Amino acid sequence: MKQLWSGVLGCVLLLIVQVRGLNYRFYRVPSQRMRIPPPVTYLRPALPQRSNIAQEAQCKSRPHDLVYIIDSSRSVRPQEFEKVKVFLANMIDTLDVGPDSTRVAIINYASSVKVEFMLKTYNNKRDMKQAVSQIEPLSTGTMTGLAIESAMNTAFKETAGARAQELGISKVAIIVTDGRPQDQVAEISASARAAGIEIYAVGVDRADMQSLRLMASEPVDDHVFYVETYGVIEKLTSSFMETLCGVDLCAIGNHDCEQICASTTTSYYCRCRPGFKLNEDKKTCSRENMCAIGNHDCEQICVNTTTGFHCKCRPGFTLNEDQKTCSRDDICAVGNHDCEHICVSTAASYYCRCRPGFVLNEDLKSCSREDMCAIGNHDCEHICVSTDTSYYCRCRPGFVLNEDQKTCSREDMCAIGNHDCEHICVSTDTSYYCRCRPGFVLNEDQKTCSREDICAIGNHDCEQICVSTETGYYCKCRTGFTLKKDQKTCAKEAQRKITIQDPCKCEALLDFQRDVQSNFQALASKIDRVTKKMQAFENQLGRY
Repeated sequence: MKQLWSGVLGCVLLLIVQVRGLNYRFYRVPSQRMRIPPPVTYLRPALPQRSNIAQEAQCKSRPHDLVYIIDSSRSVRPQEFEKVKVFLANMIDTLDVGPDSTRVAIINYASSVKVEFMLKTYNNKRDMKQAVSQIEPLSTGTMTGLAIESAMNTAFKETAGARAQELGISKVAIIVTDGRPQDQVAEISASARAAGIEIYAVGVDRADMQSLRLMASEPVDDHVFYVETYGVIEKLTSSFMETLCGVDLCAIGNHDCEQICASTTTSYYCRCRPGFKLNEDKKTCSRENMCAIGNHDCEQICVNTTTGFHCKCRPGFTLNEDQKTCSRDDICAVGNHDCEHICVSTAASYYCRCRPGFVLNEDLKSCSREDMCAIGNHDCEHICVSTDTSYYCRCRPGFVLNEDQKTCSREDMCAIGNHDCEHICVSTDTSYYCRCRPGFVLNEDQKTCSREDICAIGNHDCEQICVSTETGYYCKCRTGFTLKKDQKTCAKEAQRKITIQDPCKCEALLDFQRDVQSNFQALASKIDRVTKKMQAFENQLGRY
């Protein structure tokens, strides 16, 4: 009788909907025990009306990690897929979206699976809806099991934006499909549910009801929805809003958990803080002996405390910054060694070394001075000079030490004035040689210079006679000529001067003798100077 009244009531409600001009029907799939054969449709019982403000407040109090798994196989026509996108956009509008509120991801599937965006991709409704509007159907087969597996192994991972389990954020998957899965869904769906994922299955038109029930979470009747066409799928928005925006019993404190209350879509469950375990009543917690049960990550020693445990290390080890692992004590760093100079730590202990210029003694602890130059343990190019503390480098004569204090370069003796040239010093690749200024010649010692006999070498401008001096030269004229004012050229004397005097007189003879003697002396002096110059020239040729 009760079943009869339920059927009558469903027909009456359906008739009312059709009379009012509504062209859609949707319902949750009835359980087997109701024994109402498909395709009889019925409306969900009306839920108490709540204001938009109340709904928004309750949505904000119930954050979810929500993943939509959307079938876009070839059986879904393009215009029908657009209806699915409208449904997704409307659902997003009903949610309180944000990093600390509800996070949304969408998986598009057919024969292959495409993650349109992750839980961490968008933090606002505008960007989410924009991404939804750009989703394109894949238009191939229907691999629903593969899509659920991708959601479990990819979309619901913390690396993809899912929150840690201890935060108590519910993980919800909503599957929308219009066909029969071409792969197995029962086993993978069970694995997803065991991983804490609550699955809602929405069937459209030709959807396989048995597959929907195999995918959905318990109670199945509350997790399976059906609509006859994609044209009315958006009408499910209010139903899901009522489901997802239920009262958060943990948030309002309406629970009896001793430590942590974790909300689910329909209720809650209790958990304990680290170091505690849940008692059989599933509400209270007892202290857990983490060290005794081995539930710790101490590398060496676990020490129980009133709140949990902490780690310690064995003697000779120190606790690392992670407060879990241990490292060998650095004996050198703490000064617990007997090295005279340098202590070098190893993984197991330490050993001693000496500073440069010292060698380790047989006791392997003390050091003695090493003669670096004697043993050839140096890098001096020329000369190594030992000191009390080490050594230094020097160069051979004619070389200077470079900036590296090791190598040597040829010294420019002329530039530094380290030479004995009287006039000019000329540097060579190996040493230097001397030269004289113009008007001088290099003496036999190859260092000093003597005035050059300009008259002897003909390097003068006298018209007739050149007379050398210690500093230069001057010009004279032959008998019968007089020196002009330019002190270089000569002019013939007037004839009367010659005839004034009688050649036979003694005065004339004396003048003639003096002139001849002077000329001979000048000639002898020139010959002597020319001889010396020739000898100097020959000596210079011998050097080269």
